[in-house]
Amino acid sequence: MKKAKITAYVDTALFDEVDALAARRRIPKTQVIEAALASFLSPDSAEQSEAAIVRRLDRLTRSLERLERDQEITTEALALFVRFWLTTTPPLPDDNYAAAKAKGKERYGGFVETLARRLGKGTTLVKELSRDLTRSSEPN
Repeated sequence: MKKAKITAYVDTALFDEVDALAARRRIPKTQVIEAALASFLSPDSAEQSEAAIVRRLDRLTRSLERLERDQEITTEALALFVRFWLTTTPPLPDDNYAAAKAKGKERYGGFVETLARRLGKGTTLVKELSRDLTRSSEPN
């Protein structure tokens, strides 16, 4: 194969990188530069780059869809709980209000501790619901 000579000036740092790569791989610097030029001039490089970007966007889209689904499940669960709680909890008489408020504060503290513990372990309602829904949809 006939070769043509090219004279080019490159930044010293870039030259040092080419030199180091050629030494590591034990190949001539010309071969490193030829491979870099071929890669740069290849029409496939743009397509490969575009395909990589599309794969990343697809992965991000699926992740976003899972987040939206999880948020919808969480919102619906909270709404159902609040509706149930509001419809089944009778109003308190005035003389029991202070004791109920103190008990509510105590229970809320327990709730926050439990929530922190579950989140620390990685246990989430969404994971439990996914397992429960998978089990209930399996034929018995």
